[in-house]
Amino acid sequence: MALDILYFAWVRERVGVGAERIDLPAGIATPLDLALWLAARGGGYAEAFGDPSRLRCALDQDIVPLTADLANAAEIAFFPPVTGG
Repeated sequence: MALDILYFAWVRERVGVGAERIDLPAGIATPLDLALWLAARGGGYAEAFGDPSRLRCALDQDIVPLTADLANAAEIAFFPPVTGG
């Protein structure tokens, strides 16, 4: 399943891109699973996703907990708890 990932604020700064499209690996069922998988990529991903408690996410533009089900989602966004304009 292909998934568009959007990164905002300091998450985007650490990862180095604002968005990417990935084929969701087997076993990734929640945003938390995805965050841990992204952290394992190392580098800026490890910096951004090393402590998932510092992140919030939205699936298809609806804010959800990191334990939400990724099934049928087309887009996920990761951002800090407070995002300025």
